[in-house]
Amino acid sequence: MSAQSSLSTGALADAVAAAYADCTRPPLTPELVDQVRAAILSEGLEGANPADPANIDAINRVLDAFELSLEAVAGPRLVGIDAATGIVRMSNRSEAGRPLRSFGGQ
Repeated sequence: MSAQSSLSTGALADAVAAAYADCTRPPLTPELVDQVRAAILSEGLEGANPADPANIDAINRVLDAFELSLEAVAGPRLVGIDAATGIVRMSNRSEAGRPLRSFGGQ
């Protein structure tokens, strides 16, 4: 079994949504976490290598669109995924070394 196929799209969406929710401010409700998960699933990454930089960019675009639609949260972005273990690495975006805050404020 290749590392690429050991992480299903559902597991990928679950892992990314959970990691995103852990660092997003203000905190996400369970319903909003479900929206993030659904948006990632809709990206059509079934069978794709989740560690591929193009797929990471696609997921980050989903997170961007989610935040824009709410106009109320600022969360981290996906840096990498270990397809074998499902471990997701996220990084907070920052400006002048300070994490971004919701509502466009610094």
